[in-house]
Amino acid sequence: MKMQSDLGRVRGLGSAKSGASHWWTQRVTAMANLPLGIWFIISILSGHAANYYAVQAWLSSYFHSTMMILLIVSFAIHASHGLQVVIEDYVHNRKAEMISLMLIKAVLTFLSVAAIVSVLRIVFAGA
Repeated sequence: MKMQSDLGRVRGLGSAKSGASHWWTQRVTAMANLPLGIWFIISILSGHAANYYAVQAWLSSYFHSTMMILLIVSFAIHASHGLQVVIEDYVHNRKAEMISLMLIKAVLTFLSVAAIVSVLRIVFAGA
């Protein structure tokens, strides 16, 4: 007995087999963003971003540089999945949907890599 409707069978549409993974990834990154975001806000408010040299000294710690990179990666994945859901739900032109999804993935990948490279440059500039 198949779990597909008659209309779905006629159209050849069915499960994309990635919904559960996408859902879990969105929830895991949301939960990771919470402590990472709190860490970031506390770090900024405690004066670590007073000037370039203060940031450099702060990011020279393996803990802080690792946390910053984790924040960047987690936020990028979370944003990518969230924007993908919005586009899939509200953009009904298939071509526009695919272009939007590719553009979002490219922009978020570029920004994430640029942010990680910036963190690493600041860390190793003090070395």
